[in-house]
Amino acid sequence: MSVNDTAHSDNFAWNRQVYHRLKLALSLDLRRQIFLAVCDDLHLRNQVAARLHSTLAYPVGQILYQPLDGQATSTPAYPRLVTLRLNLSEPNPIAQINQWLANYPPPIVGASKDTPGRPLPIPTFQIVGVEQLTKQPVAVQRLFLHNLRLSEQYFSSQEFSRFLESSLLLWVSRPWLSAIQQSAPQFWRWRTGIFVFAGEPTPTTHNSDYPERFSTSRSLDLGNFEQSILEESAIEAELKEAAATNLKFADDFNLSSEIPTTAGRQETAPANEPQQQEYVANRASENKSLSLSSLSYVSKELAQLVTATINPKAEDREDNWQPQEILLQIEELHSQEASQETLAAAYHQLGNLYRLRIEQGQSTIENLMVAILAYQEAIAHDEASPQLPDILNDLGTLYWMLYRTPHSSEEGQTYIEQGIEFYQLALKLISPQTHAETYARVQNNLGTAYGDLARFSHPAENWQQAVSAYSEALRYRTAETDPLKYAACQNNLGTAYWHLAQYHQPIVHLQQAIASYNEALAHYSPEQEPLKYGMIQNNIGTAYWNLAQYEQPAENLRLAIDVYREALKYRTPVHVPSACAATQNNLGTAYWHLANLSQTTKDVRQKLLQLCISAYEEAIALAHSLNSASLSFDVFAAHNNLGLAHYQLVTDNAFNGDKAMRSQHLEAALDNHLQALNGLNQQPEAYQTTFAYVVKTIRAFHSELGIQGQNLALSKVPSQLLPEILTKL
Repeated sequence: MSVNDTAHSDNFAWNRQVYHRLKLALSLDLRRQIFLAVCDDLHLRNQVAARLHSTLAYPVGQILYQPLDGQATSTPAYPRLVTLRLNLSEPNPIAQINQWLANYPPPIVGASKDTPGRPLPIPTFQIVGVEQLTKQPVAVQRLFLHNLRLSEQYFSSQEFSRFLESSLLLWVSRPWLSAIQQSAPQFWRWRTGIFVFAGEPTPTTHNSDYPERFSTSRSLDLGNFEQSILEESAIEAELKEAAATNLKFADDFNLSSEIPTTAGRQETAPANEPQQQEYVANRASENKSLSLSSLSYVSKELAQLVTATINPKAEDREDNWQPQEILLQIEELHSQEASQETLAAAYHQLGNLYRLRIEQGQSTIENLMVAILAYQEAIAHDEASPQLPDILNDLGTLYWMLYRTPHSSEEGQTYIEQGIEFYQLALKLISPQTHAETYARVQNNLGTAYGDLARFSHPAENWQQAVSAYSEALRYRTAETDPLKYAACQNNLGTAYWHLAQYHQPIVHLQQAIASYNEALAHYSPEQEPLKYGMIQNNIGTAYWNLAQYEQPAENLRLAIDVYREALKYRTPVHVPSACAATQNNLGTAYWHLANLSQTTKDVRQKLLQLCISAYEEAIALAHSLNSASLSFDVFAAHNNLGLAHYQLVTDNAFNGDKAMRSQHLEAALDNHLQALNGLNQQPEAYQTTFAYVVKTIRAFHSELGIQGQNLALSKVPSQLLPEILTKL
């Protein structure tokens, strides 16, 4: 194909034709193919690459593998298409592919006593991000071309033999296509085909920078006090658990990451839906076993995924035949050359069927993928549909839900970015003046997606985007029209401000977080919404605690303590034990900080340390009664903090207890440090810090209780630790 063949007046028709040719080429699963996709419009490039990925990749989950002998085998999913972003620090696509294959070798299937089995096919790789090389130094650009020039060596080298079984799709802009042709002729000769998309050039952005990991948990700088995690949303574990079992497209409350929702509309049946329902009913009455293997118009990927969702043991047979019937109907509509609108309505019906399953808690990877593919087909067949904004919003939410399924970090970022793109496309089609509620909901969802993207890259920028989206949503989601959704959005805005405060303007953003949280709190009744009310109180306490690190520490710490104690009236051990434990942990840390302010008197310090100990003991007792996966704070850090609080209490000049009380507190300090030490074997730095606490506590036994006290302490230490401890006393 000539590079100059794209001067078409109808770019849409041209690009659609090129896309289908490219998809067909990739679907053939041929080996040793090198395809070049040329696109100067980054927005279009992202759309096409994302659709290829969602259509061909088969990410994690269970898929049906059809070996050559025709016998289906159920295996762990292994992608057929892998999307990689070019590593700009070492721009070597072939080496990057081989590294991926080394990390994720094809699983062996079909093994038995008599047969050794065989590996699944090596996937095709699509590489994006080449256009970002333009921002790099000339040396890096030359290195990229040099690596392509070495392609013949790669293809013949035993080290890179795995690549021989793979195919490559490299996305480039026109300038880079020309550069490759001129400067990497060996690689150019290996090309199988060039697919040129029409579109205006787009300036490159930073969105394609290689991702960096980001954790939302914030560590506190406590000096000689062990680092403790004050989490801003301790109920997040409960919310994730609820999301797994009761995901609703029309309920958009959450804490640090609100569950994205669809556009909250009343479903209206397409014009031909009664005929579709009648068709399905008639076919069902035949009571025949349906086969999808003969479909020629419906994509193979969609048919296989639908097959994977069928549960032969399901009591409700309708769950089995209804999606098959819709696919058969779509096949017949294709064969009859039905209108694009009719085909779009049929695909939309299939997407809605699976969306309903997802709303009912069946958010499996297969159900999500069927819904995505069906909705994307609906869009492809009717881009002028009045339901297009709703479908785009649903696609954003479905990709967000893919992010919430198990995945690698690269896949997670890809899913979030795709979700954001669909939300933004939906917003372009929605007028806030005429569809205020829909507009506000999509903006709210967009804010949530940006908050999740901040976990992967550019946290400050993405949290600022989240703040902007939530603020825009609140322009049209008012307390008068829907007070609970208004409060939910205010709470989300507060959490976005809290995160933003960790990067710049902490005082300003923490004050804005507190204001948003208080605005949200005003619209929740503690009697009717006790868990949400307590959750927001916990958030306010955390924001005050953070603010105390910058201004008016005594006043803000007292406010934090008051709010945490109020939260504990509703975050009880019976109803939300993990959330209660987290707030108790936060409360203990706030007490400790207030006790150690210079203006705190000795008597008050003793009382605060006692309260600190009680809070930590409650947090730890609850934590040990729960699954560690449900906790949002570090139990070993809490043990160390409790040990240090006991130590400080008894070594403080104001302590007036007798020897028995001194021994009791020192024994508690040593026991907690040893428990922490026992859990930190795989964390060398934290282990050494805790070991120093153990030695320090044993010295306090000697200074407070004499040689008998030291012997008592040493009797509690595991024997394997004694030689090292004795050398330090």
